[in-house]
Amino acid sequence: MKYNRTKNTARNLFFGLITKIYNIVIPFLMRTAMIYLLGMEYLGLNSLFTSVLSVLNLAELGVGTAMTFSMYKPIAEGDSAKICALMRLYKIYYRIIGAVILGLGLCIMPALPMLVKKDLPPDVNLYVLYVINLLATVFTYWLFAYKNCLLYAHQRNDVTDKIGYIVNTAKYGIQLLVLFIIKDYYVYIIVMLLSNIASNIVTALVVNRMYPQYKAMGKLPKSEVSLINRRIRDLFTSKVGVVVVDSADTIVISAFLGLTALAKYQNYYFILNTIYGFITLITSSSLAGIGNSIVTESSEKNYIDLKKFTFIFSWLSVFSVCCFLCLYQPFMELWVGEDNLLPYGMVIMFSAYFFIKEINAVLNVYKDASGIWHRDRFRPLVTAAANLIMNLIMVQFWGLYGILLSTALSMLIVGMPWIIHNVFTEIFKCNPLKYVLSLLGYTAVCVVCGAVCVGISKFISFDSNVLTICVRLLVCLVVPNGIMFVVYRKCPEFVSLVSMVNSLTKNKLKFLNKFTQ
Repeated sequence: MKYNRTKNTARNLFFGLITKIYNIVIPFLMRTAMIYLLGMEYLGLNSLFTSVLSVLNLAELGVGTAMTFSMYKPIAEGDSAKICALMRLYKIYYRIIGAVILGLGLCIMPALPMLVKKDLPPDVNLYVLYVINLLATVFTYWLFAYKNCLLYAHQRNDVTDKIGYIVNTAKYGIQLLVLFIIKDYYVYIIVMLLSNIASNIVTALVVNRMYPQYKAMGKLPKSEVSLINRRIRDLFTSKVGVVVVDSADTIVISAFLGLTALAKYQNYYFILNTIYGFITLITSSSLAGIGNSIVTESSEKNYIDLKKFTFIFSWLSVFSVCCFLCLYQPFMELWVGEDNLLPYGMVIMFSAYFFIKEINAVLNVYKDASGIWHRDRFRPLVTAAANLIMNLIMVQFWGLYGILLSTALSMLIVGMPWIIHNVFTEIFKCNPLKYVLSLLGYTAVCVVCGAVCVGISKFISFDSNVLTICVRLLVCLVVPNGIMFVVYRKCPEFVSLVSMVNSLTKNKLKFLNKFTQ
């Protein structure tokens, strides 16, 4: 089977962009409604449950990623029998995983009060709410979740996006009515449980219609099952790293600082994570295409592609960092009020963390697409351990500053050098020095752009936060993009980007070529 990687990536980017806008606007409205109709404590409680269940999802062990990776080659070769056998194995694993999560989830229930230092709403039962959230996670695995791998392996992420529009619109609509009319958090959570069930059922029906030739049947040779199991074991370490970095912060804040502090932190993190999700649409939409390219193209070609991805991510990250530095505080004051603002020092910390996280995202997608999890198996564990240890120590001295500082340092000092070494050794088989120097160059440009934007924005402050945001946004649109253009307009990555844009638009924007001459 011949992939049109550019077409598939463009389609997934288009639908992914629409989905991301949808997943910003609607959850933002829901979050706002919860803050003003229920209170910050409920928002913090919601974030805590999400993080605890993310830890339980370690039982997933990276099965989905391993199975999707295993399907790249048989899909390219049109081997339907092997795809069916992979689906059957995937189905068995997910049923076991659901049972393990349920068992582990019930076992940790007695420890729940230790995770909430203060601010627990008096009218809620922590255990009942937790069980409802736990069941929502378990049913995700038990109800046809194994069929999703067909969509991801075929680069049809757009199908899951469309299903999400329908199911989530119904869910959010009902939940909003619940908040406005009866203000009952229990009913709010139950609606979430039912929507998860509906989403899995609808996805299964759609997959059956799109790929009727694939059924969960047949058996793989023991040697292939052993290979998949090894990939899953190696991916487990990656899963640990991701969960600790993304979830431990939330749990530590709740346990040491309380639900209100957690809610304030999560409000800022919600905005950051929203922008991060926008940018990583590029990688999520092209993961299967990158995996196919690694299998079929030379290491030189793939290295050139890596530099293109890094350039695009760095440009977008520089622009995003400038926006964070200039717009975070007036936007948060407009949204949640002055009393719920964090110090500006936290804005700087969030911005630095965001830039590091984005560069790591590029490297991680190549690691996942190439399947070098065995070589990379210890890095996430060491990074996660360093993050957790620093988290527990620094939060007691510097509070929220300590949380972000520990996370950024663990990624920058431990995680990034290690993954660069692994990726270049296994995939590109060349010295990473030039690539590292390019990263340092992007970082220097980011610092300059951020400093210039902040310096200008200090003189832009009006009585109206809306007017302040609009004028500062104009500065952020002009300054970082202008500096990046001046610095990089002659570099091969920018020239290639212009060529790619012209290709996707069928040369309707061919005037862009003038900027590279």
